[in-house]
Amino acid sequence: MTRRPSHRFWSWVLLPAFALLWVVVPSAASGQQPQTPASPLQAIEVNGTKLHYVLQGSGEPVVFVHGSLGSYETFQRPFEALSSSFRVVAFSRRFHPPNDIPRSPEPYAMQMHVDDLAALVKALRIGPAHVVGHSYGAYVGLAFALQHPELVRSLVLGEPPVLGLLQNSSVGKTLLAAFEQRTLTPARAAFQDGNLENGVRRFIDGVAGEGGFDRLPSELRAELVSAGPELRLELQTESTERSKYMVPLACDALGSLNRPVLLVTGERSVPWFHVITLELERCLTGEAHVMVPDADHGLHLANPDFYVDAVRRFLQGSQR
Repeated sequence: MTRRPSHRFWSWVLLPAFALLWVVVPSAASGQQPQTPASPLQAIEVNGTKLHYVLQGSGEPVVFVHGSLGSYETFQRPFEALSSSFRVVAFSRRFHPPNDIPRSPEPYAMQMHVDDLAALVKALRIGPAHVVGHSYGAYVGLAFALQHPELVRSLVLGEPPVLGLLQNSSVGKTLLAAFEQRTLTPARAAFQDGNLENGVRRFIDGVAGEGGFDRLPSELRAELVSAGPELRLELQTESTERSKYMVPLACDALGSLNRPVLLVTGERSVPWFHVITLELERCLTGEAHVMVPDADHGLHLANPDFYVDAVRRFLQGSQR
C-alpha cells in the first residue's frame, strides 16, 4: 500500500524552500481577526465516490479547487482568511488524500472532476458559488463554469494549464513542444519504469522551474515521491489521448462565459503559464488580471498576503 504524504506536505508542494515559512509560521503582525473554527473534516458521496471537505464561515459561498499533488488543505491560508466574509468550502478531488484511491485503475479524466464539483455544489446547496482554483483545479473550475454557469458567481483562476491554448501562437507552440519533450515525456517514462522520484522531479521542474525539486528540503522531496502514484495516474491517463481526458476549451466558448473572472499569475512562473494567461485574456470578456510579485506557480503560498488581498477585493466586487 502506498504511504500517504502527511497533511503538512500538501500545503508546501511546488514551492521554493524559503516560502515554506509562510505556511508554517503565521505572522504575529498580520492583524488577522480570529476565525470561527472550521467544521470537522466531513465526507460526502457523489458520483460513486467519497469526497472529503471542510466548511467554515457565512455569507456568499466560495469553493476552493486544488491542483495536482494537492488536497483540501492546499488553500489553508486563504480559506481561513476569507471565512470572515464568506462561507468557504475546500475539498479533496477524486484520487487525492484523504480520499481513497480505487483498487482498479480509473482514468484521471478532467470531466470526472468537473462532474464531481457540480455534484458537490448541488449536494451542499451552495450554488451559485465563487470558484477559486489553482493549476489543474483552475482548469477544472473553468470547464465547470462553462458547463454549469447557473452554479457559478465568479471565477479566480490561478495559472490553469490549458495547454490547447498554446497552439494559438508560434511562441506557444514552441513552449508546448519543449514542455512535452523536457517534462511530460520523461516524467511518464520515469513512472513507466517505476522511478517515482525522477518522475516527480521532472514534473515539478517543468511547472515550477528548473531545479525546483532539488531546492526543496530532503524530507519534502521524500514525501513528494510518496505521492508519485497519484501523479503517475494523472499523467499516464492524459498521455493516451489529451482531447479525451482534458476538456477542450475553444476561444469562442470562453468568450461566451458571462461571469466575472480574475486571472492570477506569478511574477516568476515559467513562460508557458504567462502565454496561456495572455490567451485567456484575449478570449474572455470582462476579465481582470493580477500578477503576484516574487511568486512562482505556488501563487497563494509564495506571497499569501498579496494573494488573499487580491482575491478578497475581487470577490467583494463580484458579490450580488
